[in-house]
Amino acid sequence: MPLGCAHVDHARDEQAIRQMVDVQTQAWNRQDAVVWSQDFAPDADFINIVGTLYEGQPQIQERHAAIFQTLFKGSQSKVTIRRVAFPASDVAVVDTTHEVTGHQGLPPGVQNTEPGLLRTQMRYVMNRVGGTWRIVAAQNTDVKPRP
Repeated sequence: MPLGCAHVDHARDEQAIRQMVDVQTQAWNRQDAVVWSQDFAPDADFINIVGTLYEGQPQIQERHAAIFQTLFKGSQSKVTIRRVAFPASDVAVVDTTHEVTGHQGLPPGVQNTEPGLLRTQMRYVMNRVGGTWRIVAAQNTDVKPRP
């Protein structure tokens, strides 16, 4: 942690970030792409589970609207925050584990971790602007089944 951040108490920041992730999870479970993508910055980058880059909040929202109507229609997600780090006072790195059930299928190359369970690791990079946390970058990677 940089010296300038050592004295900063990020308890409120972490609480706000945890709430943001919770709202996003609830939106996934309703298949609500508008709310799911609302906390991405306008120019955010999102790399999805198969490595496709979506640039900007509108593309991220559009892609999630499409998957909520197809592969992930009716799916449910359970999200666990594994770590929240603050490398700078207005920057957060958030590592989460997503467990998705009830999906209609999976993209090519993606496998269930266990029967009916897709597990992914998502990393968010967030920036606080004007007192509000925004996701500026995210990457979702599927966890492969153990051999």
